[in-house]
Amino acid sequence: MQSLTNRSKVVVNKKMSFMEKLYLPEIAKGMMITLKHLFKKKVTIKYPEQKRPVAPVWRGWHVLKRDELGRENCTACGLCAVACPAEAITMTAAERKPGEENLYREEKYAAVYEINMLRCIFCGLCEEACPKEAIFLTDRNVPVDLLRDDFIFGKDKLVEGIEPEKRIDISVRARAHRQIES
Repeated sequence: MQSLTNRSKVVVNKKMSFMEKLYLPEIAKGMMITLKHLFKKKVTIKYPEQKRPVAPVWRGWHVLKRDELGRENCTACGLCAVACPAEAITMTAAERKPGEENLYREEKYAAVYEINMLRCIFCGLCEEACPKEAIFLTDRNVPVDLLRDDFIFGKDKLVEGIEPEKRIDISVRARAHRQIES
């Protein structure tokens, strides 16, 4: 058998004392730590009433933006899907038909756009890769669910509403992001 190094390891078999065999000093140290934490001020936040402050650049639920005329910005170029390290984004492109000019901004659009929220790591690379500024991560939380299939978000959950009150303002987050970069 060949040795990999010339170094040798010295092993010491020191006999334990009676107290060390009982582990009483170590148990006492552990109990002291527990008692010390027992009387400290609690850091628990009563969630529905109190909310923990969130960073302005926090990344949450994705949104597919519309332009000022209510048309979808996404042109199904696929750069967001390519940039996604978790491979959470899938899309199918389609050609715009005559009469759909008020629905889609370009000739090509995403007929199917899905994000698997269980795979998404909320890195924001899809947001950075998009040349049309169609996808953004908002400050909203992704809702909790019991079924895995409900975490595949399609266009029904991702595209923002046409009405002005259903639009999602991302300017606050964009300003905070620009301040951090500079």
